[in-house]
Amino acid sequence: MKIDTIEKLNEIEKNVKAESTKYKFLLTACSGTGCRATDCLSVWDALNSDLKKRNMLDQVKLRQTGCHGFCEQGPLLIIEPGNIFYCRIKPDDVEDIVTDTLLGGKIIDRLLYVDEVAKKKIQKELDIPFYKAQDRKVLGRNKMINPEDINEYIGVGGYKGIAKALKSMKPDDIIEEIKKSGLRGMGGGGFLTGKKWELCKNAGDEIRYLICNADEGDPGAYMDRSILEGNPHSVIEGMLIGGYAIGAQQGYIYVRNEYPLAVENATTAINHAREAGLLGKNIFGTEFSFDIKIARGGGAFVCGEETGLIKSIEGKVGEPYVKPPYPVQKGLLGKPTLVNNVETWANVAFIISNGHKVFSEVGTKTSKGTKIFALTGKIKNTGLVEVSMGTKLKDIVYKIGGGPLEGGKIKALQTGGPSGGCIPESMFDLPIDFDELTKVGSMMGSGGIVVMDENSCMVDVAKYFLNFILDESCGVCSTCRIGTS
Repeated sequence: MKIDTIEKLNEIEKNVKAESTKYKFLLTACSGTGCRATDCLSVWDALNSDLKKRNMLDQVKLRQTGCHGFCEQGPLLIIEPGNIFYCRIKPDDVEDIVTDTLLGGKIIDRLLYVDEVAKKKIQKELDIPFYKAQDRKVLGRNKMINPEDINEYIGVGGYKGIAKALKSMKPDDIIEEIKKSGLRGMGGGGFLTGKKWELCKNAGDEIRYLICNADEGDPGAYMDRSILEGNPHSVIEGMLIGGYAIGAQQGYIYVRNEYPLAVENATTAINHAREAGLLGKNIFGTEFSFDIKIARGGGAFVCGEETGLIKSIEGKVGEPYVKPPYPVQKGLLGKPTLVNNVETWANVAFIISNGHKVFSEVGTKTSKGTKIFALTGKIKNTGLVEVSMGTKLKDIVYKIGGGPLEGGKIKALQTGGPSGGCIPESMFDLPIDFDELTKVGSMMGSGGIVVMDENSCMVDVAKYFLNFILDESCGVCSTCRIGTS
């Protein structure tokens, strides 16, 4: 269906919700890169096969989603009703899941998550400390949709932000809303997003470009990859709104080629949005036209910097240049260019749909909203975590991360990748905030947190960073214990 009116958008949302009520059970399986590293696709195939053999596919809705964050516990499965959380599932467990849990109403004890702090098993996902202490406004949407189905994104309110923007807002109204929200660049720079948009719009050229920076190069960081894998339409919708706001007609998603699933799902999402009339000419029956292309990076760490990235898109060596001029003044092909990272774009549609006040009520005075971190290192619980700005480091390390590994004592943590710094355990009362981290000699960066215990030293961390940069296809890493390839 070509979606050229809000009424058609609402019709699809209504149909998706009605369809979901037909099933007795909903099984949500994580199939992000982390869980794929632990063979979740074999579990998925076994589920489909078993349910088909029992003629139960009309009773059970299977949803294959992007990353749920708790990567070291994969493969993961959530069963509704009941919010039952099974982890580290193997294909051989599938028959028992269907027989005992779906048909018999029994909990399979061996598949429950074991909380190493409380020394007990937990049945419900919402009761697991790793999830309970988070504020998953962006990452939490991953488990709500199949990233390869545009209708599922529409079913949870998707594309209402761009519909609202085109039907009832002027470009300056959108920029003002983003400015009032306090959204800052989540790629690490922390520049005020609305101000950046305003500078680009007022740069004085009829042709402007827009770029999503998905060239995530910091060691252990895979936040952008997981959003692009699990909820690519949120990024596309954010870029649509940004394109309308600054007067751009062409956008690019620059993603490193080592992220094959992100490339695949983003490409599929772009094609589906184009088929639905949400990309291309005269979107929602207006004069606004906008399209997106995928630009694949070759793995150069330096292309995460926006000017190096622009050179790469132009087909040149990805060498950063001295600023000014800034990309908002003179960027891609010499034209004003707006560059934001994946996580920043993923917040835009929420702000426009719900208003700046809803977004800015979370966070600190100077850092609004939430931030996603890749929590790795010598800690019980590793994976992707999302917390409100202002959350203390100690809460991330001990409440979400579960504290040190058995027999260890946490000494410090490192944030901001190779450009960041180390923060000792004595300063863990520090709140997560762009400015507070800078004050102590570290930085937010793209969002990597590496926890070190008393047996760690900076030589270990340096080797970790160097090995990651030189060989990023390292599989399940013994240092961070997550799937990275």
